[in-house]
Amino acid sequence: MSEQRADVGGFEHAQGFVAGEVSGSLGLGPLEVQYEELFAEALADGVITSEERSRLEKAADNLGLDRSRLLRLEQAMVALYQSRHRVQIIEQYDAGAPSLALQIEADGDAGRALLIKRVEQLEARVRELEEELRRAQAAVNVEVDLTDMESAADAASEDPEEVWRRLRRNPTAPDGYRQLLRIQTARGDFDAAQRAVEALVALGAVTLDEAALFERGRSHTLISPRGSLSQADWHDLLFHPELELLTGQIFSLIAPAVLVGRVAALRRDGKLYQPAPEAKQDPSKATITAVRAVPWAAAILGLACPQLYLDKERDVGFQPIPGVPPFTVIGRRVLSGRTQLEQAFLVGRHLTWYRQEMYLKTLFNSVPDLEDMFLAALTIGNPALPIAEDMKRRVTPIAQAIQPLLEPQQVDALRGCFLRFVEEGGRTNLQRWSAAADKTAARAGLVLCGDLGTALGILATEEGAQGELGKDLLWFSASDRYGKLRRQLGVARTAAT
Repeated sequence: MSEQRADVGGFEHAQGFVAGEVSGSLGLGPLEVQYEELFAEALADGVITSEERSRLEKAADNLGLDRSRLLRLEQAMVALYQSRHRVQIIEQYDAGAPSLALQIEADGDAGRALLIKRVEQLEARVRELEEELRRAQAAVNVEVDLTDMESAADAASEDPEEVWRRLRRNPTAPDGYRQLLRIQTARGDFDAAQRAVEALVALGAVTLDEAALFERGRSHTLISPRGSLSQADWHDLLFHPELELLTGQIFSLIAPAVLVGRVAALRRDGKLYQPAPEAKQDPSKATITAVRAVPWAAAILGLACPQLYLDKERDVGFQPIPGVPPFTVIGRRVLSGRTQLEQAFLVGRHLTWYRQEMYLKTLFNSVPDLEDMFLAALTIGNPALPIAEDMKRRVTPIAQAIQPLLEPQQVDALRGCFLRFVEEGGRTNLQRWSAAADKTAARAGLVLCGDLGTALGILATEEGAQGELGKDLLWFSASDRYGKLRRQLGVARTAAT
């Protein structure tokens, strides 16, 4: 079966999709400092030539840095330079060249004209959307049905929170989902009711009426969100409750340094994976759906899209590979035989590991390795950390290898994290944290996939029926947190749909 091609449709953002700010992705710390030094050199004479801009863009590509972050860095440096030297920065470019990050001219205000034109376009689009909304509201049919009013009122007054708490303890109990179905139907929350009946279908516990409801509301197509997830959405709604934020913050501070060290060790041992240059993919021109899925998913999840390489012979799906910057290899497991919904789940789970607090699990997935990394980070934060002698002999070399690759502010942050860690009891369970990270990644896959049956089917091939990841996804799929995520993305189902 050949690779799936884009001409069959899919993995395109809907008209009106607004990508939010990229947040939470793995940063490369010192590499951004290198870019800052290059940009400072370009500013030295007050003119950024097209040749200097070309060098900067090549440096950004080679270092794998996020362009939106670099734009903010450049803007801050330009403002500081202009303030100190009382000059205007000019960026020279040839006619027909691509739009530049900075378009400041000494003798005019062309940027203001462009901005006014863009505002006018946006205002016109707002008026179009308002008119569409008015027409949609006018087309809504209002139906009144007073049958079973008393029982519906009783159901609507029940508290779903208590049901969710019971399901959290026993996520495979059909009665809980059936109760949620009754409550949410009475409240008129069609999306929540549909998610409850999806869980019943997954458990094989539906009645004929429930099966009919499921078929009426089921979608076989990709979600079409209005925008992307924010950092707050991840923290408040998507993270598993046992994914301790402080533990993740500590890992996030050392992740770039550990990555650089890991790449150096692999290169030294001749084990560093080097993809063929011609295998690199341009997502904007890609015709293979598995390739197109990655930038589509990254934009929705609010993450940076990694560099992509195709390897049709490699027996993997979406595989994170250590490098500077890290990149993704797309292998044969997702190039054929997968539906778009399955690819959406797999790519959502994959991209979660590029979040800075979780990236270390792509390098060291075993809990003992994570414990060593965690203790090494605490040792940097407090060299006098009281730990057993045999553990100190194991951890100290790791800390000594990591610390030179950290910036001073990162070391200071580790000191602060150590103090917070002590204040909060000085305990963490990395076995539980690691499992919670796996569950969070599966939740992100469900958000993009939007189909519980598809997600559970993939997990069942990995851990068997009703494994820990699957049970967490069952509960999460019917929870209010998932419902809020769907409403914020604009993909929650209504009775009209």
